[in-house]
Amino acid sequence: QVQLVESGGGLVQAGGSLRLSCAVSGTNFNNNDMEWHRQAPGKQRELVATITKGNSAIYTDSVKGRFTISRDNAKRTVYLQMNSLKPEDTAVYYCRAWIRVGFDKWGQGTQVTVSS
Repeated sequence: QVQLVESGGGLVQAGGSLRLSCAVSGTNFNNNDMEWHRQAPGKQRELVATITKGNSAIYTDSVKGRFTISRDNAKRTVYLQMNSLKPEDTAVYYCRAWIRVGFDKWGQGTQVTVSS
């Protein structure tokens, strides 16, 4: 079965950095477009960043210049490097894999808390 396991979340002060990881198994990772989403309390889940199987990246405006999505196909892992963190970045961050057209898989989420 396809499984995604996020890690790397935690507590950090504003201005600090965290690196999230999403380990993927059960699929040909090289062929999967990957996404990071986040959901803050009382808010809708939002797409934060996308990295395609061709290694092109797209970011939502609020994180441009601060976050970097990357992938290591040999390690079957996608990363989200988060710098200059702000309290408004506080959320549960979820990894999402597009397995094929019409089918996706989500990880369990990892909590990121940014204190002021």
